Amino acid sequence: MDTRQVQSQVGVTLVGGGNPTRETIEEALKFAPCLMAADGGANHAIAASRIPSAIIGDLDSLDDETRQQLTATRIVHVTEQDTTDFEKCLRHIDAPYLIGCGFSSGRLDHTLAVFSALVRDEGPPTAILGDEDVVFSPGRSCRLALDVGTRVSLFPLASVAGRSNGLRWDIEGLQFDPLKKIGTSNEALGAIEVTFDGPGMLIIVPRSALKAVLNSIAG
Repeated sequence: MDTRQVQSQVGVTLVGGGNPTRETIEEALKFAPCLMAADGGANHAIAASRIPSAIIGDLDSLDDETRQQLTATRIVHVTEQDTTDFEKCLRHIDAPYLIGCGFSSGRLDHTLAVFSALVRDEGPPTAILGDEDVVFSPGRSCRLALDVGTRVSLFPLASVAGRSNGLRWDIEGLQFDPLKKIGTSNEALGAIEVTFDGPGMLIIVPRSALKAVLNSIAG
């Protein structure tokens, strides 16, 4: 197995190929100032006038113009085709946390693959920043300091049960399952705490809650 590591002492903004906006990249950089890219995400970083410090992936999506601007960039070429470029990044980046931009737009199959990787809890703690939402895996527990009325959606990718404090609709006694029971559009009464009996849950909150998410997953 390829074990090369790209290290950062600060949070990493990881740009993917799913058409992230310049505004989204700049927002992420406020919290995660080290910029890296997953393969063709480098094209979007360059378009946003940002040069990534590292690029990780099988490199099949880099355009020629981007390649010409990467002389000072560390490139980790991972040739195996058993994992996605996002998974390759999780495996090869050593950092306190990641903010992924360009992973929840673009191709839907790519987005679903990203969500699957999140709940497997591989690599650094990771939040996916989209145009409207932040998505992350809480693992077996998390606490979020949210404003009253904040939308909190729970979306299971496996059968999982849990408990909650601070949600308008308590989840105790519910067996979540992607084929039977999901938990979209719950609401925070303030700070919330949730615990689960196993992995498999995603939490989706508004983009404005990014700082609270990072404090939770990387604190």
